[in-house]
Amino acid sequence: MILGKPVHALLGGDGDRPVTCYSGAIYFDDLDPVDVPRGIAAVLANCASDWAVGYRAFKLKIGRGFRWMDAEAGFARDVEVTRAVRDAYPDARLLVDANNGYTPAETVRYLRAVSDCDLFWVEEPFHEDAAGLTLLREYLASSGSRTLVADGEYQPDERQLLDLAEQGLLDVLLMDVVSYGLTAWRRIMPTLRELDVAASPHAWGMPLKMLYAANIAAGLEGVITVEGVPGATEGVDAGAYSLAEGSLDVPDLPGFGLTLTASVAEADGFTPTL
Repeated sequence: MILGKPVHALLGGDGDRPVTCYSGAIYFDDLDPVDVPRGIAAVLANCASDWAVGYRAFKLKIGRGFRWMDAEAGFARDVEVTRAVRDAYPDARLLVDANNGYTPAETVRYLRAVSDCDLFWVEEPFHEDAAGLTLLREYLASSGSRTLVADGEYQPDERQLLDLAEQGLLDVLLMDVVSYGLTAWRRIMPTLRELDVAASPHAWGMPLKMLYAANIAAGLEGVITVEGVPGATEGVDAGAYSLAEGSLDVPDLPGFGLTLTASVAEADGFTPTL
């Protein structure tokens, strides 16, 4: 703010603009409420809502059999949901996230079951493990799949992740935009480029984190896409950002291009513009 420059320019302005953005808000709503589950229609309704506001990519949660359903029934539902969304949105980019809820063998089984769904990436299928990732990589190579392997959100061990990436076992790293931080992302990006590994800073939790990640994407070459967090932050005007046809426009405004709303600014004794 002191320099009057946008964050993405301070980072170098070397990334692509606008920034591709997927919805990370497609959860296990088919299982709610517990007494009368809404089924797959609930997932499709969420996709429809996000499509209407401009998203053209969805990240689907899988791993229902790990905790929320019987193992086989949960696996079958994971496959069913994936196919239902692909059928409803043939042109959308689909990503899936297991939150470490699969084993390596289950991951291969799932990917084989949805091999015609053209998944963009599979995220955190199981805890980082070279042997498991080797099994996964061998399947992807033998099947001719273009699906990327993304990891590094949960309790990341940077050295381990870089070792796995150097072995060709990871395609995308996902460390959180806040807890890992902008400075760390700025430091590690040259290394990722050398390894031909992409970045996608984890942003789930707050809508503002999506905007922070978008500035990293616009500032540092190598961010493949940004996690979208639908919603708004009370007291903050993010109207300078706009989402359309799956891309988020990052403004050329000082700082992150955000302002406090008048009511919040006046209550705190600040001027509305940051």
